[in-house]
Amino acid sequence: MNEHEIAAGLAQTPNYQYAQRIGPQLFISGQVPHDSEANLVGIGKPHVQVNQCLGNLRTLITLHGFDKRDIRQLKIYVVGDHPTLMAAWQAVTEWFNNDVPPATLLGVARLAYEHQLVEIDAMIVSEVHS
Repeated sequence: MNEHEIAAGLAQTPNYQYAQRIGPQLFISGQVPHDSEANLVGIGKPHVQVNQCLGNLRTLITLHGFDKRDIRQLKIYVVGDHPTLMAAWQAVTEWFNNDVPPATLLGVARLAYEHQLVEIDAMIVSEVHS
């Protein structure tokens, strides 16, 4: 189901697709802080988890013919208190060189994996239709 993504260095996803392209849009699943072996990285470190999620997102969008500039909207889900949310947000702003696309930062009670602090969802739209 995700052979191209796995070949690009993303972890295997059981029973669902990473992404589906329809015209100039890429519909993606939320990116989690897993390395290529599906190990959760950065336990207790929101900054590390944000960087892994965004790195996975970049790998995914590049694989499907999009660019970082095609990220039109972000949703950042963070487990923890206000300082944890702010640490995650700081990592996002650094990754985007202080030019973050429209974004929503959400504090949540839990995410899917034990010790997961961050998940990032994005809307990808290219101005160039290929």
